[in-house]
Amino acid sequence: MSPRRRRNPVPFARAVRPARPAVLFLAGALLLTGCGSTGPAAGPAGTSASAGGSEAAGRPVVLDNCGQRVAVDGPPRRAVSLDQGTTEIMLSLGLADRMVGTATWTDPVAEGLEKANAKVRRLADNAPSFETVLDTEPDFVAASFASTLGKGGVAPREEFEKLGVPTYLSPSDCVGKDNSGDGDGVRTEPLTLDAVYGEVRDLAEVFGVRERGERLVAELRKRVAEATAGLDARGVTLMYWFANSQSPYAAGCCGAPGIVTHELGAKNAFDDTEEEWPQVDWETVADRDPDLLVLGDLTRRRQTAESAAGKIAFLESNPVTRNMSAVREKRYVLVSGQSMNPTIRTVEGIERVAAALRAHGLAK
Repeated sequence: MSPRRRRNPVPFARAVRPARPAVLFLAGALLLTGCGSTGPAAGPAGTSASAGGSEAAGRPVVLDNCGQRVAVDGPPRRAVSLDQGTTEIMLSLGLADRMVGTATWTDPVAEGLEKANAKVRRLADNAPSFETVLDTEPDFVAASFASTLGKGGVAPREEFEKLGVPTYLSPSDCVGKDNSGDGDGVRTEPLTLDAVYGEVRDLAEVFGVRERGERLVAELRKRVAEATAGLDARGVTLMYWFANSQSPYAAGCCGAPGIVTHELGAKNAFDDTEEEWPQVDWETVADRDPDLLVLGDLTRRRQTAESAAGKIAFLESNPVTRNMSAVREKRYVLVSGQSMNPTIRTVEGIERVAAALRAHGLAK
């Protein structure tokens, strides 16, 4: 779920997030000079157009990324990741020694990445200031959400690029998605894991570790195949609850939870909206009475009912929700916030929901 948040919802309502002005500040001599470099012609959105199949260093890489040209002359040495999703891809690619900062965390780092993550400075638990990022003298900045690299976020991409710092935005938050509104965006096309795999390949290409990227993609594909083997969840309805007890953020049809639902052959209780995370009312949730509740178990403290424990306590005490069949039968599955976002941990979401469907006897 993007850092943008909405207020005063009824079934599907929106409000404007206050913008914080970005302050221009040049911190030292920035190390990259490649933004004006020329390289191979850019390929499709979010993909690299440079050639060659081996691990390489020092060669130019040009991307057409979310409608912007990104040129990198050589592998970054001082990269900053502004969202947990891009951070975990970089760490999974073995790039901790090339990173000088991370930010915007909803969960503990993915299992197996703890030691690598400990080597990288955390600039902020949420969004850092533009000045804080520039103080690290970055030569590359990546983010998972358009709102992070937009007005009201850390800074628009153009502000970094004026200073010679190329930026990268996860294609999963721009391809087939309209972010022009005030909420978390609207999907014009269903998201697929190919967008996540494409991001892995893009970042591996930028850092000159293409073979590592291919190995990571192969591993993720294998995990999906193993989690879904022989599973038949047709007719089972799921509701994904990210946060907020007053008016829950429930997943719409076509984002990362849509990937999970599709891979398992189940049905999203709110697949009638293309909004990424519409805020709904509990009466509507109770009326749809989903079979399984997928609960985000967040460690951040920005809204009500962030943790799974808080969500369960609410569900079992609220007069509107406590009589839902999933609540009476305690049919819950706890997942990280990152697995409900379009990241490599969406695969973790597939694994956990698949296991819960089997454990609750909901899958054939």
